[in-house]
Amino acid sequence: MSASDPVAESTTAPTAPARTCENCGAALLGQHCYSCGQPTKGLVRHFGSILGDFFDTVLNIDSRVLRTLWPLFARPGYLTLEYFAGRRVRYVTPVRLYLFLSVVMFFAIQGSITIDADGHGGLQFNAEGDDIANAETPAEVEKAVAAARKELQDARKSTVGTPGEAISASAFTAAEAKIEKQGREQLAHLKAVEDAKARGLPPPQQPGRDNNSLDFPINGKPWNPETNPVTLGWLPAPLNKALNHRLAHARDVLRQSNSEKPLLDGLFNVLPQTLFLLMPLFALMLKLAYWFKRRLYMEHLIVALHSHSFIALMLSLIVLLSKLQDWLAPTDGFFNGLLGWGMGLSWLWIPVCLLLMQKRVYGQGWPMTLIKYAVLGMSYFVLLGISLAGAMLVGLLTL
Repeated sequence: MSASDPVAESTTAPTAPARTCENCGAALLGQHCYSCGQPTKGLVRHFGSILGDFFDTVLNIDSRVLRTLWPLFARPGYLTLEYFAGRRVRYVTPVRLYLFLSVVMFFAIQGSITIDADGHGGLQFNAEGDDIANAETPAEVEKAVAAARKELQDARKSTVGTPGEAISASAFTAAEAKIEKQGREQLAHLKAVEDAKARGLPPPQQPGRDNNSLDFPINGKPWNPETNPVTLGWLPAPLNKALNHRLAHARDVLRQSNSEKPLLDGLFNVLPQTLFLLMPLFALMLKLAYWFKRRLYMEHLIVALHSHSFIALMLSLIVLLSKLQDWLAPTDGFFNGLLGWGMGLSWLWIPVCLLLMQKRVYGQGWPMTLIKYAVLGMSYFVLLGISLAGAMLVGLLTL
């Protein structure tokens, strides 16, 4: 049969036309042109495809997430050892993993913080403190106090049978006493307002409105930005003046809000940056602790990134379990206790997993691992405490 036989030509599969770069005309062998570097995908395509590429590029949100989160949670040190062995493409990169989980953690924690009956932040309950303070008649005061008392009692029931029941009992008792006290103070304030109106006098200041005044002592006297300011000897006079001005502004903001929510908001605005700056310092601590292992600094930084990603994942999980307990099992029962034990075991798993990770990654014996783990842990908590204090100060000064 000849090559020009029509039967042979009819059975030959048609070949696909060769793909060429739209920019330079070179033959394409993949998703990018090897000659000019232009990608084959442009913006003129379905929006869903562009959105998927965006999440993949910015957050690495694709199938690799599931392959990454499970070993991060359940297999201490596995991700780090896989990265060191060169098997990296199947997992989310350490930096993107930390950024993604830290964003999730901060949104989860900030969304869970409420303001209690005394105007303070907490994760336990959200009593009607503002309703009591804003009540304009004795009947409204009684209604707000009753609502706050009921919410507190419901929150107290949710801790029955959980590991934190004994710890939280005294806190609930103190909170209940504060609710009753605020109700009595508001009733007395309303009576004083009526008396002042009858006498033609200006109304008195509402009780509790000066709780967040930042009136701390300086040299044995109450702080005052003008007559008794904060003076740091290592700061020049203009900066000391600016510091007192910012403190006075923060005092006024807290007085107007009658809560610590602005301070918490300011803290959360700078806390992610603060924790991110701790990362290279923790990696340096690992470098010094395992100096004779002759590992590169970047290897210790990978360990730090995976460690902090694990902590962010666990804290997000704990907040989720707490919310599920509030939504699905707010009262005493099997599921309430089950979720309570889940939170307790999650807290316990954090130090255990970090210890196992350190042991498996660096491969030292248990005695030296335990000693270094304890020293690193204490040093890091001291550094974290200083950093959080600095973050809180920055948050205060940026109100």
